[in-house]
Amino acid sequence: MPKKKTALTIEERLQQALVPAEEQPYEVPENWVWVRLGEVNKYVSKSVNPISEPDKIFELYSVPSMADDYPEIIAGSDIGSSKQSVCKEDVLLCKINPRINRVWKVSQFTDNELIASSEWIIIRNNHINANYLMYCFQSKYFREFMLSNVSGVGGSLMRAQPKYVQTYPIPLPPLSEQQRIVESIEELFAKLDEAKERLQEVADSFAVRKAAILHKAFTGELTKQWRLENGVSDESWEDKLLGDVCTVNPKKIDAKNLDDNLEVSFVPMAAVSDVLGEIVNHEVKNLQDVRTGFTNFSKGDVIFAKITPCMENGKSAIVGPLVNDIGYGSTEFYVLRCKEELNNKYLYHMVRNTTFRAEAKAVMTGVVGQQRVPKTFLQEYQLLLPTLSEQHEIVRLIDDLLARERAAQQAAEQALASIDLMKKSILARAFRGELGTNKASEASALELLKQVLAEN
Repeated sequence: MPKKKTALTIEERLQQALVPAEEQPYEVPENWVWVRLGEVNKYVSKSVNPISEPDKIFELYSVPSMADDYPEIIAGSDIGSSKQSVCKEDVLLCKINPRINRVWKVSQFTDNELIASSEWIIIRNNHINANYLMYCFQSKYFREFMLSNVSGVGGSLMRAQPKYVQTYPIPLPPLSEQQRIVESIEELFAKLDEAKERLQEVADSFAVRKAAILHKAFTGELTKQWRLENGVSDESWEDKLLGDVCTVNPKKIDAKNLDDNLEVSFVPMAAVSDVLGEIVNHEVKNLQDVRTGFTNFSKGDVIFAKITPCMENGKSAIVGPLVNDIGYGSTEFYVLRCKEELNNKYLYHMVRNTTFRAEAKAVMTGVVGQQRVPKTFLQEYQLLLPTLSEQHEIVRLIDDLLARERAAQQAAEQALASIDLMKKSILARAFRGELGTNKASEASALELLKQVLAEN
Protein backbone atom coordinates (compact mmCIF):
# COMPACT_ATOMS: atom_id res chain seq x y z
CA MET A 1 0.00 0.00 0.00
CA PRO A 2 1.61 3.34 -1.08
CA LYS A 3 2.46 5.81 1.60
CA LYS A 4 0.22 8.82 1.93
CA LYS A 5 2.00 12.02 0.85
CA THR A 6 2.84 14.37 3.67
CA ALA A 7 1.70 17.93 3.12
CA LEU A 8 4.56 20.40 2.75
CA THR A 9 4.98 23.00 5.43
CA ILE A 10 4.74 26.67 4.47
CA GLU A 11 8.54 26.95 4.79
CA GLU A 12 9.04 24.00 2.44
CA ARG A 13 6.61 25.44 -0.04
CA LEU A 14 8.39 28.78 0.26
CA GLN A 15 11.73 27.23 -0.67
CA GLN A 16 10.07 25.45 -3.57
CA ALA A 17 8.60 28.70 -4.89
CA LEU A 18 11.77 30.76 -4.67
CA VAL A 19 14.13 30.89 -7.66
CA PRO A 20 17.66 29.68 -6.78
CA ALA A 21 20.29 32.42 -6.90
CA GLU A 22 22.05 30.83 -9.89
CA GLU A 23 18.81 30.98 -11.94
CA GLN A 24 17.87 34.55 -11.12
CA PRO A 25 18.04 36.76 -14.26
CA TYR A 26 19.60 39.72 -12.43
CA GLU A 27 20.04 41.24 -8.97
CA VAL A 28 17.14 42.95 -7.20
CA PRO A 29 16.96 44.81 -3.84
CA GLU A 30 17.45 42.65 -0.77
CA ASN A 31 13.84 42.92 0.36
CA TRP A 32 12.60 41.60 -3.01
CA VAL A 33 12.41 37.94 -4.00
CA TRP A 34 12.48 36.00 -7.26
CA VAL A 35 9.56 33.60 -7.61
CA ARG A 36 8.21 31.31 -10.34
CA LEU A 37 5.15 32.77 -12.02
CA GLY A 38 3.18 29.55 -11.55
CA GLU A 39 3.68 29.73 -7.77
CA VAL A 40 1.80 33.03 -7.56
CA ASN A 41 -0.75 32.38 -10.32
CA LYS A 42 -3.99 31.35 -8.61
CA TYR A 43 -6.09 31.14 -11.77
CA VAL A 44 -8.25 28.02 -11.96
CA SER A 45 -9.38 27.18 -15.47
CA LYS A 46 -13.11 27.42 -16.08
CA SER A 47 -14.67 26.97 -19.51
CA VAL A 48 -17.71 28.93 -20.71
CA ASN A 49 -19.75 27.90 -23.76
CA PRO A 50 -21.46 31.11 -24.99
CA ILE A 51 -23.28 29.36 -27.85
CA SER A 52 -25.39 27.52 -25.25
CA GLU A 53 -26.71 30.91 -24.10
CA PRO A 54 -27.21 32.70 -27.45
CA ASP A 55 -29.17 35.63 -26.03
CA LYS A 56 -26.80 36.32 -23.15
CA ILE A 57 -24.46 39.32 -23.45
CA PHE A 58 -20.80 38.86 -22.58
CA GLU A 59 -17.74 41.06 -22.24
CA LEU A 60 -15.24 39.28 -24.50
CA TYR A 61 -11.47 39.67 -24.63
CA SER A 62 -11.00 38.08 -28.06
CA VAL A 63 -7.86 37.03 -29.95
CA PRO A 64 -5.63 40.08 -29.59
CA SER A 65 -4.65 42.32 -32.49
CA MET A 66 -2.59 45.48 -32.77
CA ALA A 67 -5.71 47.68 -32.74
CA ASP A 68 -7.92 46.07 -30.14
CA ASP A 69 -10.52 48.10 -28.32
CA TYR A 70 -11.27 45.77 -25.42
CA PRO A 71 -13.61 44.33 -24.44
CA GLU A 72 -16.23 43.47 -27.05
CA ILE A 73 -19.80 43.62 -25.77
CA ILE A 74 -21.27 40.71 -27.69
CA ALA A 75 -24.08 38.15 -27.65
CA GLY A 76 -23.36 34.47 -27.10
CA SER A 77 -24.80 33.64 -30.53
CA ASP A 78 -22.04 35.73 -32.14
CA ILE A 79 -19.18 34.15 -30.22
CA GLY A 80 -19.27 30.49 -31.12
CA SER A 81 -16.62 28.30 -29.54
CA SER A 82 -16.00 27.94 -25.82
CA LYS A 83 -13.99 30.59 -23.96
CA GLN A 84 -12.20 31.01 -20.65
CA SER A 85 -13.89 32.60 -17.69
CA VAL A 86 -12.00 35.64 -16.36
CA CYS A 87 -12.44 38.18 -13.58
CA LYS A 88 -11.76 41.85 -13.14
CA GLU A 89 -8.05 42.49 -12.39
CA ASP A 90 -6.91 39.29 -14.14
CA VAL A 91 -3.84 39.88 -16.32
CA LEU A 92 -3.94 38.41 -19.82
CA LEU A 93 -0.75 37.38 -21.59
CA CYS A 94 -1.03 36.54 -25.29
CA LYS A 95 0.59 33.29 -26.39
CA ILE A 96 -0.02 33.34 -30.16
CA ASN A 97 2.39 34.55 -32.84
CA PRO A 98 2.86 37.32 -33.98
CA ARG A 99 1.22 38.94 -30.96
CA ILE A 100 3.25 37.14 -28.31
CA ASN A 101 3.84 39.52 -25.43
CA ARG A 102 0.62 41.50 -25.86
CA VAL A 103 -0.51 42.13 -22.29
CA TRP A 104 -3.90 43.29 -21.04
CA LYS A 105 -5.53 43.83 -17.66
CA VAL A 106 -9.19 42.87 -17.41
CA SER A 107 -11.54 45.70 -16.56
CA GLN A 108 -15.28 45.40 -16.10
CA PHE A 109 -17.42 47.99 -17.90
CA THR A 110 -20.84 46.35 -17.50
CA ASP A 111 -22.46 43.73 -15.28
CA ASN A 112 -22.08 41.09 -18.00
CA GLU A 113 -19.97 37.96 -17.58
CA LEU A 114 -16.30 38.30 -18.49
CA ILE A 115 -14.74 35.77 -20.88
CA ALA A 116 -11.52 35.54 -22.89
CA SER A 117 -10.12 33.72 -25.91
CA SER A 118 -8.09 30.57 -25.31
CA GLU A 119 -5.13 32.40 -26.87
CA TRP A 120 -4.63 34.25 -23.60
CA ILE A 121 -2.65 32.91 -20.64
CA ILE A 122 -4.51 34.16 -17.56
CA ILE A 123 -2.71 35.33 -14.43
CA ARG A 124 -4.71 35.90 -11.23
CA ASN A 125 -3.56 36.86 -7.76
CA ASN A 126 -5.44 39.04 -5.30
CA HIS A 127 -2.30 39.68 -3.22
CA ILE A 128 -0.22 41.14 -6.07
CA ASN A 129 -0.88 44.46 -7.82
CA ALA A 130 -2.36 43.62 -11.24
CA ASN A 131 -0.82 46.71 -12.85
CA TYR A 132 2.58 45.70 -11.48
CA LEU A 133 2.25 42.29 -13.16
CA MET A 134 1.04 43.88 -16.39
CA TYR A 135 4.05 46.19 -16.61
CA CYS A 136 6.40 43.42 -15.52
CA PHE A 137 5.21 41.23 -18.41
CA GLN A 138 5.94 44.11 -20.79
CA SER A 139 9.56 44.42 -19.67
CA LYS A 140 12.35 43.28 -21.96
CA TYR A 141 13.60 40.33 -19.95
CA PHE A 142 10.13 38.78 -19.64
CA ARG A 143 9.39 39.32 -23.33
CA GLU A 144 12.66 37.58 -24.20
CA PHE A 145 11.62 34.61 -22.04
CA MET A 146 8.35 34.41 -23.97
CA LEU A 147 10.00 34.59 -27.37
CA SER A 148 12.60 31.99 -26.47
CA ASN A 149 9.96 29.40 -25.57
CA VAL A 150 7.63 29.13 -28.55
CA SER A 151 6.74 25.99 -30.44
CA GLY A 152 4.68 24.99 -33.45
CA VAL A 153 5.12 24.62 -37.18
CA GLY A 154 5.94 28.27 -37.77
CA GLY A 155 4.22 31.51 -38.68
CA SER A 156 0.87 32.16 -37.04
CA LEU A 157 0.85 28.66 -35.52
CA MET A 158 3.79 29.43 -33.21
CA ARG A 159 2.73 29.75 -29.59
CA ALA A 160 4.26 30.24 -26.19
CA GLN A 161 3.55 27.18 -24.06
CA PRO A 162 1.68 27.96 -20.81
CA LYS A 163 3.48 25.20 -18.90
CA TYR A 164 6.81 26.92 -19.63
CA VAL A 165 5.45 30.40 -18.97
CA GLN A 166 4.45 29.27 -15.49
CA THR A 167 8.12 28.49 -14.76
CA TYR A 168 9.35 31.99 -15.64
CA PRO A 169 10.94 33.90 -12.76
CA ILE A 170 9.42 37.25 -11.80
CA PRO A 171 10.80 39.82 -9.35
CA LEU A 172 8.45 40.30 -6.42
CA PRO A 173 8.80 43.40 -4.19
CA PRO A 174 6.68 44.20 -1.13
CA LEU A 175 3.11 45.18 -2.02
CA SER A 176 3.60 48.86 -1.10
CA GLU A 177 6.65 49.00 -3.38
CA GLN A 178 4.62 47.45 -6.20
CA GLN A 179 2.17 50.32 -5.91
CA ARG A 180 4.95 52.92 -5.88
CA ILE A 181 6.53 51.33 -8.96
CA VAL A 182 3.19 51.43 -10.80
CA GLU A 183 2.62 55.08 -9.85
CA SER A 184 6.14 56.01 -10.93
CA ILE A 185 5.83 54.21 -14.27
CA GLU A 186 2.46 55.79 -14.99
CA GLU A 187 3.68 59.27 -14.06
CA LEU A 188 6.76 58.94 -16.29
CA PHE A 189 4.76 57.39 -19.13
CA ALA A 190 2.18 60.19 -18.93
CA LYS A 191 4.91 62.81 -19.35
CA LEU A 192 6.41 60.89 -22.26
CA ASP A 193 3.00 60.49 -23.88
CA GLU A 194 2.42 64.23 -23.60
CA ALA A 195 5.78 64.90 -25.25
CA LYS A 196 5.01 62.25 -27.87
CA GLU A 197 1.74 63.94 -28.74
CA ARG A 198 3.47 67.28 -29.30
CA LEU A 199 6.25 65.67 -31.36
CA GLN A 200 3.71 63.78 -33.44
CA GLU A 201 1.98 67.05 -34.23
CA VAL A 202 5.30 68.44 -35.49
CA ALA A 203 5.95 65.35 -37.60
CA ASP A 204 2.42 65.24 -38.99
CA SER A 205 2.24 68.96 -39.80
CA PHE A 206 5.14 68.83 -42.28
CA ALA A 207 2.75 68.53 -45.22
CA VAL A 208 0.75 71.53 -44.00
CA ARG A 209 3.86 73.66 -43.55
CA LYS A 210 5.18 72.57 -46.95
CA ALA A 211 1.89 73.51 -48.62
CA ALA A 212 2.04 76.95 -46.96
CA ILE A 213 5.58 77.52 -48.25
CA LEU A 214 4.63 76.54 -51.80
CA HIS A 215 1.51 78.70 -51.68
CA LYS A 216 3.64 81.72 -50.78
CA ALA A 217 6.13 80.77 -53.49
CA PHE A 218 3.61 80.66 -56.34
CA THR A 219 1.66 83.75 -55.27
CA GLY A 220 4.76 85.95 -55.07
CA GLU A 221 4.67 86.45 -51.30
CA LEU A 222 7.86 84.46 -50.72
CA THR A 223 9.98 86.80 -52.87
CA LYS A 224 8.24 90.09 -52.12
CA GLN A 225 11.30 91.41 -50.24
CA TRP A 226 13.61 90.14 -53.00
CA ARG A 227 11.69 92.10 -55.63
CA LEU A 228 11.87 95.21 -53.49
CA GLU A 229 15.63 94.85 -53.00
CA ASN A 230 16.27 94.15 -56.68
CA GLY A 231 13.98 96.74 -58.18
CA VAL A 232 11.66 94.18 -59.73
CA SER A 233 8.06 95.24 -60.16
CA ASP A 234 5.21 93.29 -58.60
CA GLU A 235 3.65 93.47 -62.10
CA SER A 236 6.53 91.50 -63.62
CA TRP A 237 4.66 88.16 -63.30
CA GLU A 238 3.05 87.26 -66.62
CA ASP A 239 -0.01 85.20 -67.48
CA LYS A 240 1.12 82.08 -69.33
CA LEU A 241 -0.13 78.70 -70.43
CA LEU A 242 2.11 75.86 -69.27
CA GLY A 243 2.18 74.58 -72.84
CA ASP A 244 3.72 77.91 -73.94
CA VAL A 245 6.74 77.59 -71.64
CA CYS A 246 7.31 73.83 -71.68
CA THR A 247 6.79 70.98 -74.11
CA VAL A 248 4.52 68.19 -72.91
CA ASN A 249 5.78 64.82 -74.19
CA PRO A 250 8.50 66.05 -76.58
CA LYS A 251 9.42 63.87 -79.59
CA LYS A 252 11.43 60.75 -78.83
CA ILE A 253 15.10 60.73 -79.73
CA ASP A 254 15.97 59.26 -83.12
CA ALA A 255 17.26 55.85 -82.02
CA LYS A 256 16.96 53.92 -85.29
CA ASN A 257 20.71 54.09 -85.95
CA LEU A 258 21.73 53.20 -82.38
CA ASP A 259 22.94 49.73 -81.42
CA ASP A 260 20.21 47.46 -80.01
CA ASN A 261 22.55 46.42 -77.20
CA LEU A 262 23.28 49.99 -76.10
CA GLU A 263 22.61 50.27 -72.39
CA VAL A 264 20.13 52.95 -71.33
CA SER A 265 18.36 54.00 -68.12
CA PHE A 266 14.86 52.71 -67.45
CA VAL A 267 12.53 54.22 -64.82
CA PRO A 268 9.44 52.20 -63.86
CA MET A 269 6.75 53.95 -61.81
CA ALA A 270 7.94 52.17 -58.66
CA ALA A 271 11.37 53.79 -59.02
CA VAL A 272 9.95 57.26 -58.30
CA SER A 273 9.45 58.01 -54.60
CA ASP A 274 6.21 59.85 -53.86
CA VAL A 275 7.69 60.92 -50.51
CA LEU A 276 11.04 62.25 -51.74
CA GLY A 277 9.92 63.27 -55.23
CA GLU A 278 13.02 61.62 -56.65
CA ILE A 279 14.05 58.76 -58.90
CA VAL A 280 15.45 56.44 -56.26
CA ASN A 281 16.51 53.42 -58.26
CA HIS A 282 16.52 53.39 -62.07
CA GLU A 283 17.19 50.19 -63.98
CA VAL A 284 19.60 49.54 -66.85
CA LYS A 285 18.23 47.88 -69.99
CA ASN A 286 19.28 47.29 -73.57
CA LEU A 287 17.84 49.79 -76.03
CA GLN A 288 16.14 47.04 -78.05
CA ASP A 289 13.98 46.20 -75.01
CA VAL A 290 12.62 49.72 -74.51
CA ARG A 291 12.86 51.69 -77.77
CA THR A 292 9.18 51.07 -78.52
CA GLY A 293 6.23 51.10 -76.14
CA PHE A 294 7.84 53.28 -73.44
CA THR A 295 8.18 56.98 -72.62
CA ASN A 296 11.48 58.61 -73.63
CA PHE A 297 13.08 61.46 -71.67
CA SER A 298 16.38 63.27 -71.16
CA LYS A 299 18.38 64.68 -68.28
CA GLY A 300 16.68 67.76 -66.82
CA ASP A 301 13.18 66.79 -67.90
CA VAL A 302 10.42 66.69 -65.28
CA ILE A 303 8.43 63.46 -65.26
CA PHE A 304 4.90 63.63 -63.88
CA ALA A 305 2.72 60.58 -63.14
CA LYS A 306 -0.62 60.88 -64.89
CA ILE A 307 -2.48 57.86 -63.48
CA THR A 308 -4.33 57.47 -60.19
CA PRO A 309 -3.23 57.09 -57.38
CA CYS A 310 0.37 57.85 -58.39
CA MET A 311 -0.44 61.39 -59.46
CA GLU A 312 -2.32 62.21 -56.24
CA ASN A 313 0.54 60.74 -54.19
CA GLY A 314 3.06 63.06 -55.84
CA LYS A 315 5.12 60.78 -58.06
CA SER A 316 7.11 63.42 -59.93
CA ALA A 317 10.85 63.93 -60.32
CA ILE A 318 13.56 65.81 -62.15
CA VAL A 319 15.49 63.41 -64.36
CA GLY A 320 19.13 63.17 -63.32
CA PRO A 321 22.15 61.63 -65.11
CA LEU A 322 21.26 58.75 -67.43
CA VAL A 323 23.21 55.83 -68.81
CA ASN A 324 24.52 56.98 -72.20
CA ASP A 325 22.34 60.08 -71.73
CA ILE A 326 19.24 58.15 -72.73
CA GLY A 327 16.23 57.44 -70.54
CA TYR A 328 13.00 55.50 -70.92
CA GLY A 329 10.25 54.79 -68.46
CA SER A 330 6.64 53.96 -67.76
CA THR A 331 4.04 55.11 -70.27
CA GLU A 332 2.14 56.51 -67.28
CA PHE A 333 4.56 59.46 -67.09
CA TYR A 334 4.12 62.78 -68.83
CA VAL A 335 7.44 64.33 -69.80
CA LEU A 336 7.71 68.09 -69.28
CA ARG A 337 10.65 69.77 -71.02
CA CYS A 338 11.18 73.41 -70.07
CA LYS A 339 11.76 76.14 -72.60
CA GLU A 340 14.21 78.99 -71.95
CA GLU A 341 11.87 81.09 -69.81
CA LEU A 342 11.03 78.27 -67.33
CA ASN A 343 13.31 76.81 -64.65
CA ASN A 344 12.84 73.03 -64.41
CA LYS A 345 13.05 73.00 -60.63
CA TYR A 346 10.44 75.77 -60.43
CA LEU A 347 8.21 73.61 -62.61
CA TYR A 348 8.97 70.56 -60.45
CA HIS A 349 7.89 72.32 -57.26
CA MET A 350 4.77 73.60 -58.99
CA VAL A 351 3.55 70.18 -60.16
CA ARG A 352 4.41 68.63 -56.78
CA ASN A 353 2.30 71.27 -55.04
CA THR A 354 -0.90 69.83 -53.55
CA THR A 355 -2.90 72.66 -55.14
CA PHE A 356 -1.73 71.67 -58.64
CA ARG A 357 -2.41 67.99 -57.98
CA ALA A 358 -5.90 68.76 -56.65
CA GLU A 359 -6.70 70.66 -59.86
CA ALA A 360 -5.31 67.79 -61.93
CA LYS A 361 -7.39 65.25 -60.02
CA ALA A 362 -10.57 67.23 -60.67
CA VAL A 363 -10.23 66.75 -64.45
CA MET A 364 -9.12 63.10 -64.53
CA THR A 365 -10.90 60.88 -67.03
CA GLY A 366 -11.33 57.13 -67.39
CA VAL A 367 -12.78 54.22 -65.46
CA VAL A 368 -12.34 53.83 -61.71
CA GLY A 369 -8.81 52.70 -60.89
CA GLN A 370 -7.52 53.69 -64.34
CA GLN A 371 -8.18 57.43 -64.33
CA ARG A 372 -5.60 59.70 -65.93
CA VAL A 373 -4.84 63.40 -66.20
CA PRO A 374 -5.53 64.59 -69.78
CA LYS A 375 -2.58 66.01 -71.69
CA THR A 376 -4.62 69.11 -72.44
CA PHE A 377 -4.81 69.93 -68.73
CA LEU A 378 -1.04 70.40 -68.67
CA GLN A 379 -0.85 72.22 -71.99
CA GLU A 380 -3.63 74.65 -71.09
CA TYR A 381 -2.80 75.11 -67.41
CA GLN A 382 -2.77 78.82 -66.59
CA LEU A 383 -0.06 80.20 -64.35
CA LEU A 384 1.49 83.51 -63.35
CA LEU A 385 5.16 83.22 -64.25
CA PRO A 386 7.85 85.41 -62.69
CA THR A 387 11.08 86.35 -64.42
CA LEU A 388 13.70 83.65 -64.74
CA SER A 389 15.91 85.33 -62.12
CA GLU A 390 13.02 85.41 -59.66
CA GLN A 391 12.27 81.76 -60.42
CA HIS A 392 15.86 80.94 -59.40
CA GLU A 393 15.37 82.86 -56.14
CA ILE A 394 12.05 81.13 -55.47
CA VAL A 395 13.65 77.72 -55.99
CA ARG A 396 16.51 78.65 -53.66
CA LEU A 397 14.12 79.78 -50.93
CA ILE A 398 11.85 76.73 -51.35
CA ASP A 399 14.78 74.33 -51.12
CA ASP A 400 16.17 76.12 -48.05
CA LEU A 401 12.85 76.30 -46.22
CA LEU A 402 11.85 72.73 -47.04
CA ALA A 403 15.27 71.48 -45.92
CA ARG A 404 14.69 73.14 -42.55
CA GLU A 405 11.19 71.71 -42.30
CA ARG A 406 12.42 68.21 -43.20
CA ALA A 407 15.14 68.54 -40.56
CA ALA A 408 12.50 69.48 -37.97
CA GLN A 409 10.33 66.56 -39.09
CA GLN A 410 13.22 64.10 -38.91
CA ALA A 411 14.23 65.41 -35.47
CA ALA A 412 10.65 64.90 -34.29
CA GLU A 413 10.54 61.38 -35.71
CA GLN A 414 13.87 60.51 -34.07
CA ALA A 415 12.61 61.90 -30.77
CA LEU A 416 9.45 59.80 -31.15
CA ALA A 417 11.57 56.69 -31.59
CA SER A 418 13.64 57.63 -28.54
CA ILE A 419 10.46 57.93 -26.45
CA ASP A 420 9.67 54.28 -27.11
CA LEU A 421 13.23 53.39 -26.09
CA MET A 422 12.87 55.49 -22.95
CA LYS A 423 9.72 53.59 -22.01
CA LYS A 424 11.56 50.31 -22.40
CA SER A 425 14.40 51.69 -20.27
CA ILE A 426 11.93 52.77 -17.56
CA LEU A 427 10.44 49.28 -17.46
CA ALA A 428 13.88 47.70 -17.29
CA ARG A 429 14.87 49.91 -14.37
CA ALA A 430 11.52 49.52 -12.60
CA PHE A 431 11.89 45.77 -12.19
CA ARG A 432 15.45 46.10 -10.95
CA GLY A 433 14.38 48.46 -8.17
CA GLU A 434 16.17 51.40 -9.84
CA LEU A 435 13.39 53.99 -9.94
CA GLY A 436 14.27 55.29 -6.49
CA THR A 437 11.02 54.09 -4.96
CA ASN A 438 12.25 51.11 -2.95
CA LYS A 439 12.40 51.40 0.84
CA ALA A 440 14.95 49.00 2.27
CA SER A 441 13.36 49.28 5.72
CA GLU A 442 10.13 47.66 4.55
CA ALA A 443 9.47 44.04 5.39
CA SER A 444 10.77 41.57 2.86
CA ALA A 445 8.51 40.35 0.07
CA LEU A 446 8.96 36.92 1.67
CA GLU A 447 6.08 37.86 3.96
CA LEU A 448 3.89 38.65 0.94
CA LEU A 449 4.90 35.38 -0.72
CA LYS A 450 3.92 33.47 2.41
CA GLN A 451 0.45 35.03 2.25
CA VAL A 452 0.15 34.01 -1.38
CA LEU A 453 1.21 30.43 -0.69
CA ALA A 454 -1.07 30.23 2.34
CA GLU A 455 -4.09 30.65 0.04
CA ASN A 456 -3.70 27.01 -0.92
